[in-house]
Amino acid sequence: MPALFYHVTQSSVDAVVSTLLERALQQGWRIELRTPSRERSDWYDQRLWLGSEEGFLPHGLQGGPHDALQPVLLTEHAAGPGFQAVMSVEGAEVAPDEVPAHERVWILFDGRDPMAVERARDQWRALAASGAGAQYWSEETGRWQKKAEA
Repeated sequence: MPALFYHVTQSSVDAVVSTLLERALQQGWRIELRTPSRERSDWYDQRLWLGSEEGFLPHGLQGGPHDALQPVLLTEHAAGPGFQAVMSVEGAEVAPDEVPAHERVWILFDGRDPMAVERARDQWRALAASGAGAQYWSEETGRWQKKAEA
């Protein structure tokens, strides 16, 4: 499966993160939520605690004693084997060889931030050039629609 680029324009990125994490957990997947910095991982850690009790997303920060048990592990770099999915936010790096090694790779970016859009374009070009494959999804109409594939 190619990397799925989600151009977030109608929702907030963290709302889309929560929705996708819930769906992936329902499938029994372990997910690596990759951010560009420890500060942003800490922010997502706090954000994931704010959901409703029914929507609680079990997670932990990389570097803890129970990393191997976390359903969602917040990281700043590749965590290694054992994850079915990788979700990159805010331009966090995804290597081309990670795409075929996972059931799903999402790259979410804020369409209202020109720097985030440019970073996503760079990631798209790198993954497409490597042969890893990429799909571009947009929510500009209020629903997610596939717009392009490489």
